[in-house]
Parts: sequence; structure tokens; C-alpha cells
Amino acid sequence: MAVDEANIVSLVADGLEYGGWKSVRISAGIERQARDFELGITWRWPGSGAAPARIRQGSRCEVRIGADLVLTGYVYAAPVSYDARQITVSVAGRSLTSDLIDCSAARGQWRGQSIATIVTALAAPYGLSVVDQSGDGLTVADHQTEPNETVFRSIDRLLEMSALLSTDDEYGRVVIARLGSAGTATDALQLGVNVLSASAPLDFSGVFSSYECIGQRAGTDDSFGADAAEVRGEATDDRVGRYRNLTVQPSGQVSPAMAARRASWERESRMAKALQTTYEVQGWRQSDGRLWRANSFVRVRDSMIGFDRDMLVGEVEYSLDDQGMKTRLTVAPPGAYSPQPKAPKKSKGRGDSFEYLLPKDWEKS
Repeated sequence: MAVDEANIVSLVADGLEYGGWKSVRISAGIERQARDFELGITWRWPGSGAAPARIRQGSRCEVRIGADLVLTGYVYAAPVSYDARQITVSVAGRSLTSDLIDCSAARGQWRGQSIATIVTALAAPYGLSVVDQSGDGLTVADHQTEPNETVFRSIDRLLEMSALLSTDDEYGRVVIARLGSAGTATDALQLGVNVLSASAPLDFSGVFSSYECIGQRAGTDDSFGADAAEVRGEATDDRVGRYRNLTVQPSGQVSPAMAARRASWERESRMAKALQTTYEVQGWRQSDGRLWRANSFVRVRDSMIGFDRDMLVGEVEYSLDDQGMKTRLTVAPPGAYSPQPKAPKKSKGRGDSFEYLLPKDWEKS
């Protein structure tokens, strides 16, 4: 199947460029610390041409779609399989930030430091730079690494209370994410226009009517005894028709403001995740030539499921196989990923079946 030049996938490893891939899978997501890829080529043998050069495990690499850089990372695997008719050679790898998922955190403790400062210190031993898109400025009373935990687990614990997200970008940098930093999609996802298939579990079993966040913090001259021993934040959700309570108890030092923020975040995130849906469209690019991107806003018009609202692309996967090029997009109302939860607002609505649960339009600040 012929592929136009703008969609040719190339892999550069150790200064050499490889192409001609017959199968492609490249995925990225706002809730993932590392994007990944798998490229493959199959040919018949014997007499069907020389085998491609083997790419060394551990090679630093870049993956591009046309001129667009989509991943900077390392080659982790180069599997080979064959039978009496054909040989298949593949290359798989992940972002530079994959080291944070796999490797242990250096021992350390930080008090009264900003989240960006702590994440930068945790990533530094692995030579990774950090991009802070949050603009949050939130400081943490105390954070220390735990024995045998990975860097990403330590970052995850750190961000758990702030409700921020840590992901990566195409350059392999650690990104403390701001929602929607990839902009707004040109094309809508629209039933009968560009949607090939959709899947929406619409599972509300993880939604509750009340949320409590209970934690502790160290005592001070102004706050001691019971005030320090137990910190509590609460949020209620009258969209749930019966009493269902969830209590969360994060580790580490918890301030009253952080506890209240975590409870509100649980409320909005869980309701939005119940509406998470996966769409598949033909091709990798929109009508203006831009790639579909994770962490971008997109209008979803789907009368079958009942959507007519702006959603956030939480995950994107580009694939190439015998059926051609496709993009799989996982979308949800932004509250599913929101670092700054907002209380539900009344919607004037224009036919969205779920307007009674979530705001019709996301206010993009």
C-alpha cells in the first residue's frame, strides 16, 4: 500500500535512518510518563531482498511521521520471527522518560519546595529535563523517596495530592502537564463524517455521592494536636441519586487546602472518566495536515452515544497494517484529566445526552 511522503514513518538510530516499515504502532497519552512505538517489516524468502540491518538494543532513536517528530527515546527490543514463507523483523522502543518508570529513585528529601523543583531533582540523575506547564507554584511541606520505589512512582505520589499530571513530549522531556497544551483540533469527531468505529463503556460504578480526603501533617507552633493529627477535605456530588461514600487517605504531609482539592478532584475526575470513549478515524492527519495529538481539545458530535461537546484527547495511537493507516483517539470531558477541578455548572444544552452530568462546553483559559 502506497504511503504519501507526509506520512512516511522513519526511525533514526545511531545516526542511521531506517524506513520501509509495513506495520506501525506509535502511542502517547497525557496520563502516561512514556510514549512507545513498534515498527515492523515482513518479506518473503528466499530471493526477496536482503534483510534490513539489525538495530542495536539501547540505541538512542527518533521516530518521525513525515517531517513531524513524534518520539525521542531508546530501542528496547528488536524481535525476529520467521516460518517457511516469510520473515518479520520489528523494532520497539519507548521515550527517554521510560527510565523513570523502570529505574529506582535516588534517596532524597525535600521540605517546602515546589513540585517542579522536586520533579527536576528526581529526573536529574537520568539526564532528563523537565518542562513545567502547570504554572501551579504549589509547594509541598515534605516529600521523600521511599525504599525501592521507582522515580515515576515517587513523582506519582508527589503529584497525587496536587492533582497534576506528569507525561512526556516528542523530545523525551518530562512534562508537568497543563491541560490542552497541544491546542484545539481542526476537525471534529463526527459520526457519519470521519468516525470509523467507537466504543463507550459508560460505566458509572466508580462514581460516588460524597468524597472524603483524610490525611496528616506535621505539627507547628500554630497548628498542633488534633489540627495536625487529622486533616480532612470533603466534596459532595448531588448528581448521584443515592448515598455512596468514598474515603481516600494519601500518604505524605497533607494541608487542609490540598485535602479539599483532592476531594473535589476525585468528584470531577470520576464522573468525567465514566464518559471516556475511544474513536477510530482513517489516517493520521486532520484535514489541515496536522497530526491528531494527545492533550488537545476536540469537538465530539455523536448522536449514537449522545455527545455534542468539547472533549480532551487523553491518548492517541497511530497504526498501520493491511487495512491502512488509522488513528485511535481516547477522549473524555476534560475533568477526567483536570489538574484544577471545577464544580459542575448548569448547561443550556443543545441535545447532548449527558448535559445533566457535565458542563456543555469546557472553558479554555
